[in-house]
Amino acid sequence: MMAKRKMSLNELSERVDLTLSNVSILKTGKAKAIRFSTLEAICKVLDCQPGDILEYAPDKKAE
Repeated sequence: MMAKRKMSLNELSERVDLTLSNVSILKTGKAKAIRFSTLEAICKVLDCQPGDILEYAPDKKAE
């Protein structure tokens, strides 16, 4: 979505008011959780729905 909106990580982090490192963790999929308020802010900035930026991946440890 960021590429589609031609937005850099720096710009997204500033507009969502998150640190660059936290946005990077979210982008790379290394985050274990995300607050609904953060998800809402990202969706507002990117003008998208949560399903456009989230993907379900089962936890392999839980299986």
